[in-house]
This record gives sequence, structure tokens and C-alpha cells, in this order.
Amino acid sequence: MQKEELLHLHMLLVQVKKYYESVNNEEIVTEKYDQLNISPVHIHKNKICHKEAILTLGEELVGYIQNGHAPSVEYTSGTVSEEVAVEN
Repeated sequence: MQKEELLHLHMLLVQVKKYYESVNNEEIVTEKYDQLNISPVHIHKNKICHKEAILTLGEELVGYIQNGHAPSVEYTSGTVSEEVAVEN
């Protein structure tokens, strides 16, 4: 994965965190990520640092969701189309 792609993914995960915080009006604690002292705008940091930040932030976000803090989303059969497009 290119450094630019890692930076983009890093920014996306930060935006996911901010979105969940705005929806729940509750801060998601990301102690391990915060200790890394790296953000997506730190373009001078190397790929390894951003990769570690992505994995750490992702792990903490998933942990938050698994602990039941995030609202669950239920899907009904009406939300997914049963039709399949077939190319001839």
C-alpha cells in the first residue's frame, strides 16, 4: 500500500471516530492511539508509523463497538434487493 493510501485510510478512520462521537454524544477513548502522537496530517512520518496508527485506531474503534457502546443497526429483507443483475 502506498503512503498516500495509508494517509487517506488514516484520515477515514479518524472521521469514523468523530462521526460516532457526534452521533452518541460520547467520547471514544483511544488511549493507545493517542500515545502514538501521530495524526493523518503528519505526512512527514513514515509508512510504518501510519500503519501502526491505523491498526491501533481500528482496534480501539472495534473494541468500542463490541462493548456495546455503539447503537446496533438492524437490516430487514426489504432493504436489500433480491434481484440480481446478470450480464449477457
